[in-house]
Amino acid sequence: MPFVPHTEDEVREMLATIGVDSVEDLFAEITRDMRPKSFDIPEGLSEMDVLSRLEGLAAKNATNSVSFLGAGFYDHYIPAAVDALTMRGEFYTAYTPYQPEASQGTLQAIFEYQTAVTRLLGMECANASVYDGGTALYEALMMAVRKTKRRKIVVSEALNPIYRVMLGSYTSNLDLEFVTVPHKDGLTDIEGLKAALDDSIAAVLVQNPNFFGSINDFTELFAAAKAVKAVSIVSAYPVLQTLLKTPGAMGADIAVAEGQSLGLPLSFGGPYLGIMTCTKGMIRQMPGRIVGRTTDTEGRTGYVLTLQAREQHIRRQKATSNICSNQSLCALRALVHMCALGELGLKRAARVSVERAHICAEKLTAIPGVTMLTKGAFGNEFAVTLPVNAFEAIAKLSERGYVPGFPLGRYFDGLENGLLVACTEKTSEEQIGIFAEMLRGALK
Repeated sequence: MPFVPHTEDEVREMLATIGVDSVEDLFAEITRDMRPKSFDIPEGLSEMDVLSRLEGLAAKNATNSVSFLGAGFYDHYIPAAVDALTMRGEFYTAYTPYQPEASQGTLQAIFEYQTAVTRLLGMECANASVYDGGTALYEALMMAVRKTKRRKIVVSEALNPIYRVMLGSYTSNLDLEFVTVPHKDGLTDIEGLKAALDDSIAAVLVQNPNFFGSINDFTELFAAAKAVKAVSIVSAYPVLQTLLKTPGAMGADIAVAEGQSLGLPLSFGGPYLGIMTCTKGMIRQMPGRIVGRTTDTEGRTGYVLTLQAREQHIRRQKATSNICSNQSLCALRALVHMCALGELGLKRAARVSVERAHICAEKLTAIPGVTMLTKGAFGNEFAVTLPVNAFEAIAKLSERGYVPGFPLGRYFDGLENGLLVACTEKTSEEQIGIFAEMLRGALK
């Protein structure tokens, strides 16, 4: 039986109230050439048939492969407590807590998340998350544009190319100019970035570690940006922040991150978590929800939404952002994950991941024709140059259950033989050894 929520009389009544004659009139502003030509929707199936079909589709996925794929998304171990706690009904069904008197638990959880990520990144303020790392970077960019009233942005080419594509998509109809400073054999060109700064620049965008895995200290770059009143924005990798100099210590104005590595399993494009932090001077430009802690008239601690600037608050075109959404469940998973591991556990996961990556790099570069592309210090990810096209090596090894990494030629001209390899604490030395031998055989 189809679900029809309204009778014909109710539809006519609603249309009359709106002041149009038909449902078709509601779409009059959309020209014919912009409307869908048809809806290719199959006939309905029974629950049993739908389940059988979905199980059949799912069975086609390769779920047991050993993966060295990273490029911004990482397969870290997630303690069982994360699922057990975040699947509880009071968390799983919660949405934006507009009514604080009925939402103290949710509000406190968000407040604790904000506290945890500001400490992790060494920043002063945080919001309650946005869609993902790329969205967070775009929102940070727009914060800088609003703050400086400038339209020119300097971007490092060593920034994740997936994020750079997202920035191009989000800003395609905006009057913004991007100045992209090329990478130098996988290194962030800090001097080139500094040279591109002047008093017309709204922001400088960098990543640490950069897309090729190289670790940087942007303290001097951010000081140079501050000298011309440009906003310093850095995209960070949360797990490695337990070992690296924090964005706050470098002098960043805004630090963003993809939170997937903090308790969120890898999936087909999400759900992910956009972590956003900033200095106190930038907070009024921050999109999304921000939870504050206060006291009531009796002196009791309470939590409330503060500095609200979302589209749902009837700000429409004046809203700070119109694409941020409620990622509270993902933020909660990140919080539970960080609390479950604690400072020492997070550091241990980061340290083991880095150690495994260095072991892997040593074994791969022992193969004739394989050389390091990543120069200097790197974390749990690095790039190598193969004697063949990286896509060929990936195809051969993937057929045998090993995904060797990310092909750099997908986004970087001249790096068709480049392979980006990542390790986590879940990557065993045995798997690294097998990977190296399989690659050696594939290159013969």
